[in-house]
Amino acid sequence: MKKLGLMMLVVLVNCFAGATIAPMVDLNPVFGAIGLNGFSVLFGKLTPSGALGAGIYTEAWTGFMTKAFRSSAESIGWYDKIKSFDQYAENDVIHFVNIGGDPTVLINNTTYPLDVQSLTDSDKPIALDKYQTLPTAITDDELYAISYDKMASVIERHREAISEKIYAKAIHAIAPAANTTATPVILTSGATVDAGTRKAITRADIIAMKKKFDVAKVPVTGRILVLCSDHVNDLLNTDQKFADQYYNYTSGKIANMYSFEVYEYGENPFYNTSTLAKIAWAASTTGHLQASVAFYAPRMMKANGSTKTYLSEAKSDPTNQQNLVNFRHYNICLPLKNEAIGAIVSDAVAVPTILTDEAIAFVVAGATSNRTVDTGGLAWTIATANDWLTVSKVSGKARCVCAANATEAERTGKYTISLVDYPTVTKDVTITQAGS
Repeated sequence: MKKLGLMMLVVLVNCFAGATIAPMVDLNPVFGAIGLNGFSVLFGKLTPSGALGAGIYTEAWTGFMTKAFRSSAESIGWYDKIKSFDQYAENDVIHFVNIGGDPTVLINNTTYPLDVQSLTDSDKPIALDKYQTLPTAITDDELYAISYDKMASVIERHREAISEKIYAKAIHAIAPAANTTATPVILTSGATVDAGTRKAITRADIIAMKKKFDVAKVPVTGRILVLCSDHVNDLLNTDQKFADQYYNYTSGKIANMYSFEVYEYGENPFYNTSTLAKIAWAASTTGHLQASVAFYAPRMMKANGSTKTYLSEAKSDPTNQQNLVNFRHYNICLPLKNEAIGAIVSDAVAVPTILTDEAIAFVVAGATSNRTVDTGGLAWTIATANDWLTVSKVSGKARCVCAANATEAERTGKYTISLVDYPTVTKDVTITQAGS
């Protein structure tokens, strides 16, 4: 009787858990309640075993994770446009046929017999990328105190963490590795922005990418442009028409521009602006600039493979009495062929420099010094914090008037030259004066 009562309690708890979690993955709460109890019966987990016996089931978690991964891309509109090959991802590998070429076409031929031409195709296996999360600890105390909200929270956080990496890896894989005729990489041509470090994107740059796709005979329907955040901000600041079209932020889609469906995404890849080479995945992006990515959706592919839950029960950890859970998921997204992809990279602007003397020495009696300052024509200012120095800008030179030193000790000070339009670019000039 006690066992029957315990089993009934577990059934009720499973119903609560299933009904709570189901709406999070777009399921009817009734189906969630029935489904979780069904997993319990099918996999022999109806009888409790420690804390996990109250309803933490590996099979249930895996099922919910799979559903979540395949329905979570609605906020990444450009990713939705890519054809899914999930049904072909057997053993987390997809096999494509590498077409060996097209047959030769003869026009008004009069020579026979015709030559025989072979069209050799080959298998092209592609292994899916493996995404893993680090284990999350869930104590028995938490399970009993806060019921199944913890389970839903853990699922959601693991799902979001893996999804973020999947999308970032996808846009990096789609972006061209280098500038070629089939994979054009162009630089922006707008005004200098961001404290003079890069050039802004303009509509002319997007038209230039359109022309590259036109020349390559990329079909118009299906062209996608994923703008990086910098480029979206550039257009918002300079293009009123674009600002008016920036209407549907929740889906990431902005508007259609010059044959492209335009989206915004913040994790676009970075490029070396000198070589136009893409910076490797997970490599340092210091000194490089981000790009907007263009692609023809029908030439891209994506696939989800298996999802697996790893679960360590608290009963196996008597010291900490905690459950450990993490997930492994397989996914891939990349071009089917190295064509119909492009990138618009922010062009780098060389940081200006200030050329002048590094140091000036004055005699004990003091004096006046006028020194040439070369900033390449940029406006500059001069200042000092030392009360025994008076500095000013005279006829384009830096003038420093040093008062007499009434002390026996040598003293040291400085004045600073700063660029008006580049306040972070400064030059310190060291001043030394002999003592009496």
